[in-house]
Amino acid sequence: MASLRDLGLSEYESRAYRSLLETGPTTAKELSRTSDVPMGRIYDVLNSLETQNLVRSQTASRPKKYVAVEPETALDRLLENKEQDLEEQLSQFESIAGKLEEQLEASEPVDEQFWTAALGAQESIDLLVERLAAADDQILFVAATPTSRFDVESVGERIADELEHALGRGIPISLLEHPTVVESLPEAVGERYREQLQDHDHFGVRVVDDIGSTFAIIDHVEICIEVPHPLNREEAFALINLKDAEFAATVEESFENRWQQAQRLSF
Repeated sequence: MASLRDLGLSEYESRAYRSLLETGPTTAKELSRTSDVPMGRIYDVLNSLETQNLVRSQTASRPKKYVAVEPETALDRLLENKEQDLEEQLSQFESIAGKLEEQLEASEPVDEQFWTAALGAQESIDLLVERLAAADDQILFVAATPTSRFDVESVGERIADELEHALGRGIPISLLEHPTVVESLPEAVGERYREQLQDHDHFGVRVVDDIGSTFAIIDHVEICIEVPHPLNREEAFALINLKDAEFAATVEESFENRWQQAQRLSF
């Protein structure tokens, strides 16, 4: 059950405010009796409620009387205070994360091979976006036919987001696409490429027929390769993430050959 304590009030503050709504203007002594807040605490509780603009006092009367502000106004103020607290906490967490990022810098990559895989469409996209976010040198991205495994409409915005972030970090990106991918792009995604990605100096898009699978080469040493379902090539099955500088160099050489043969594309 929802409670005023969920919005930051203490138990005594909650009791006092609810009791004031029922009694109307009243003294601290009377409020202590009706709310079961100890007399030794009632003034502190009322001062806190008044500081939060949930209670008003009539200082001219003797003894002093208090009245609760209307519930709608009180809840708006409590919510505003809570939002301010959360924004301050978020700012603190962001500052801590920034400091930790400097402390937790990964070591220089080694030549040892390493691979992992994600099973399923959603997990595959999550892994792909994660690896794109880790790029710090370059991204070569190949998008094959739209029926090849990934739902262009549902993931296009996520990939566009990550490519835009990478460009913002100064990472050059070369995007090689099959013509049918261009034709199948949802309007919102195509508009995103036109308005926010195409004008970047380090972003290039070309189209070529001679590609058969979707993959990304990241920082010359890492490759993400999509794997179709063995019984249904239109269904995503997995994404393989392989770190192997020698293999990546071979695939990158093939990419460059296709890139030279491809036609420039303007969205």
